[in-house]
Amino acid sequence: MPKVRLIDEEGNQVGIISNREALEKAYEKGLDLVEVSPKSKPPVCKIMDYGKYKYKLEIAEKERKKNRTQIVVKEIKIRPKIDINDLKTKENHIKRFLKNNNKVKITVMFRGREIVHKDIARELLDQILEDMEDKCVVEQPPKMEGYNMTMLLGPSS
Repeated sequence: MPKVRLIDEEGNQVGIISNREALEKAYEKGLDLVEVSPKSKPPVCKIMDYGKYKYKLEIAEKERKKNRTQIVVKEIKIRPKIDINDLKTKENHIKRFLKNNNKVKITVMFRGREIVHKDIARELLDQILEDMEDKCVVEQPPKMEGYNMTMLLGPSS
């Protein structure tokens, strides 16, 4: 008959007893016999209320999820021929996103032959950085991705 190491509901070791005997002890107390460590020799079993145990695990998981902060990346798209007032509006959006502790991905989109004027996009991104001053940290410097030039900003601490 297989033997198990039994732990009672208060966490005290009962000892090594048979499977059937451990089940009877759990049944007498109106609780469940749960195998805690199946790989040890002999396997370790514990007397507990399994439903209550699962409930506590679910509550702990929900609490962990609630306390976890999610990083949100907002995207602002602009074109190389953007007007100054439109750029100021976009900068206000960027400031608002950074104030809410979101990261901001700024994308300068090129169409057709605009791609040969990458320097204009770089100047736009530099202008945005200059206007943002100490409100942000550059997490990813400007780089080309196909017909787009992107830059990632994060909130300053």
